[in-house]
Amino acid sequence: MTLSPELLSRPLLDHTAVDLDGAERVTYVLEQSFHYGYDQPIDQLDHRLVVVPLARHGNQHRRAHRLDVEGAAVRRRSRLDGHGNTVVRVRADRVEEGVRFGVVALLERVRADGPVHLPASALRDQRLLRPTRLTTPDDRLRDLAAGVRGGSPLERAERICALVHDAVHYEYGVTSVETTAAEALSGGRGVCQDSAHVMITLCRLVGVPARYVSGHLLGEGGTHGWMEAVVPDGDAAVAIPFDPCNGKRAGAEYITVATGRDYADVPPTSGSYNGTPNSTLTTNRRVGVLSAA
Repeated sequence: MTLSPELLSRPLLDHTAVDLDGAERVTYVLEQSFHYGYDQPIDQLDHRLVVVPLARHGNQHRRAHRLDVEGAAVRRRSRLDGHGNTVVRVRADRVEEGVRFGVVALLERVRADGPVHLPASALRDQRLLRPTRLTTPDDRLRDLAAGVRGGSPLERAERICALVHDAVHYEYGVTSVETTAAEALSGGRGVCQDSAHVMITLCRLVGVPARYVSGHLLGEGGTHGWMEAVVPDGDAAVAIPFDPCNGKRAGAEYITVATGRDYADVPPTSGSYNGTPNSTLTTNRRVGVLSAA
């Protein structure tokens, strides 16, 4: 697959009218941009981008991608972090008015390639078992986890997903990227990121390794967050995706970009600069299905 103008201009399918989970192959397009505008020139821009989908995540394959930067002369460096995510660092000595970061990607889901398989060592990976700042439990979380003992790891994760869906109701604007799982559960309201953090915390409390997932959900206006529970699979392990915000397993309508211990590992865009505190961020996103069969 190539990022030809003809391919990118093709109309998107109505994904709600297609059985994506039953399709043998699904092709997706992702176009996303972030424009930072400044009221005065700035210096020493140092930006971190986690917007390029994983090269492969289970049955999801990245077939082609391009990352563009406009508005300034920049230096960029791309690397894989410890979780296998593509992290792009962009630096510029000076930006006069603004800078735009844009990613375009073609992805394909091949159902026969199955779920995300991991080595058995993932079941003992302390990065997925230890609490982080955003997933440190309090007494209320510990009490909730105490009622989820017993059953297989996958059964525990299923019960936790339902618990979190009932306990944290979606409401935009009442939490931030700094909100912890304990704070979200206490308030009983939050966004997808908060529900994911609560579920991750509970899974870890009952001995189920868990990680945060950053990506896109078809039909939503912005980026989305969910989680994966890592459970035994014969002599190895498998990562099972759950979206507690929507109270279900994540299926073919989800596009994974990156995974980490929590949201702090994988924010799509973050950085620093010297200069005016007055800046604006404008985002655009187009994501959908090009073909399914």
